[in-house]
Amino acid sequence: MEAAVSVIKSAEPRTCVQVTFPDQMIYEGPVGTTLETFIQAAERDKMPQSALTVAAIVDGALRELTMPVRRDVNVIPVGTDSGDGSRIYRRSLAFLLTVATTELFPNTKVLIDYATPSGAFFCKIRGREPFSPDELEAIKTRMHEIVVANEPITRDQIDLQEAIAIFREREDDDKVRLLEFRTKDYLTVYQLRGQIDYFYGYMVPHTGYLTLFNILPEEDGFVLQYPRRESPNIIRPYYPSPQLTSVFRQTEEWLSLLGVQDIGQLNQAIRDGRARELVLVNEALHEQRIAHIATQISKRSQEGLRLVLIAGPSSSGKTTFSKRLAIQLMAHGLQPYTLEMDRYFVDREKTPRDETGEYDFEALEAVDLPLFNEQLLGLINGDRVRIPRFDFVAGTRALGEEVQITSDCILIVEGIHGLNPGLIPAIPSERAYRVYVSALTQINIDRHNRVPTTDLRLIRRIVRDATYRGYSALDTLSRWESVRRGEKRNIFPYQENADIMFNSALLYELAVLRPLAEPLLLQVEPSQRHYIEARRLLSILGWLKTMSPELVPDNSLLREFIGGSILRDYAPGLTSPPALGAAKQSQTGR
Repeated sequence: MEAAVSVIKSAEPRTCVQVTFPDQMIYEGPVGTTLETFIQAAERDKMPQSALTVAAIVDGALRELTMPVRRDVNVIPVGTDSGDGSRIYRRSLAFLLTVATTELFPNTKVLIDYATPSGAFFCKIRGREPFSPDELEAIKTRMHEIVVANEPITRDQIDLQEAIAIFREREDDDKVRLLEFRTKDYLTVYQLRGQIDYFYGYMVPHTGYLTLFNILPEEDGFVLQYPRRESPNIIRPYYPSPQLTSVFRQTEEWLSLLGVQDIGQLNQAIRDGRARELVLVNEALHEQRIAHIATQISKRSQEGLRLVLIAGPSSSGKTTFSKRLAIQLMAHGLQPYTLEMDRYFVDREKTPRDETGEYDFEALEAVDLPLFNEQLLGLINGDRVRIPRFDFVAGTRALGEEVQITSDCILIVEGIHGLNPGLIPAIPSERAYRVYVSALTQINIDRHNRVPTTDLRLIRRIVRDATYRGYSALDTLSRWESVRRGEKRNIFPYQENADIMFNSALLYELAVLRPLAEPLLLQVEPSQRHYIEARRLLSILGWLKTMSPELVPDNSLLREFIGGSILRDYAPGLTSPPALGAAKQSQTGR
């Protein structure tokens, strides 16, 4: 003991700190040196980075590059090729846009409406007509000037009432409504060139980081292009998405009809006792849209249409949508028959593998396309067909029941490849109808802060996985990146092939999901890998007043995730004689 004590001696406070990077390289600098300076030194000594570093994970917590380092820490750089880095870049770019626009057009308000598949924000203008091409060029030029000037983006914490006063004076009613329900007595704001704004999440330290962007005119507005995380060093070409644009306009009409344009207005409606009304009207709009789709299918069935293909990303509500569509088809005198694409998986040893050597069950080649097409044609032509079944435990396919459908039957096939033109090359196009289902757009926090629809689907999935599969939030978060890769490869590239799109988002659903998701997300511990993501989702949910799940109708799409759906055990089938029909089937659903 005395020997151990003898090595201890008094010391002066350290004047240097050490930063350890993932490659175990250690850099030392004065106490208070910023993360940005340490990272720039580390990157100077290495090969050029594959993506721009815009933040860092410091001892497990996401931090801005302006953070002063006051003790020894472990640091992982966060680049724009990651989810957090990409969000920071896009958020900072949005701030740059609003500042440049306000400087040139002081009485104009920019609404950052939604994200497009090409990697861009669709933006609208309030207070005047849409910008002309020349005006958009002027805004882009001013943004580039601010980037070249490398202006600082500073972060400050101000009193909540002071923030409300600032936004009220600027007539930013959306932010005033939002802050009315804030429980903390302060607000973190950012400042650029004298302009103060609230943005939910971190920023880059200087405008010099924001060199990659473009602005293009679009009908009724414009798009702000940004680098996608899959290609962080370039701006990809922009391609209009007419189908999605149609859905966004329809949703805008719905929100206007309901009088709820942002989370602040949703909170006001809940406070004022309008929650039940919002639920009932929103559900009626959903049913109206499903009925419209059924009507289109019914009309086309008179011209030979026999097959409906339904596709969409994870947690879009495809299963419940399929069943509600089947009911609407029955109301038109048609008989739906659901055929699961999973039945046509190839045997396990024939399944293609991905770049890591793992089985790629989401690849189109994982489906026995010749057999699938042969049997679809047979069913459509009225032949008796022996449908296969797939044993997921053994990984092999076996013979199943015989099926023969009637002439008034509509085949409904749900699967991720439903919009891929390579799925049914043997089926004439006039005999198939394709529906894309996804939570495509919803209310945002305010006019500058979006709630990504991907986050809505993830929160849905966290609640569903806990309700029906016994998974923790950490389990779901761990799988999500793989799910997203599959969606980007197999679903999103083909969404414009749809004959029609269905927006499954409900404007009230985050208020219902909050009390269900929060306890699950709070179980993710600081030492665990996805803690940062769990905290980010919690911060989104924290803006909402809660609604009771009891208000949700038992046939709602939301019930697929929160439980209590009257449609869960309902399997659409045929009521025609056995010789001409098929027994009802339960879905295998992955």
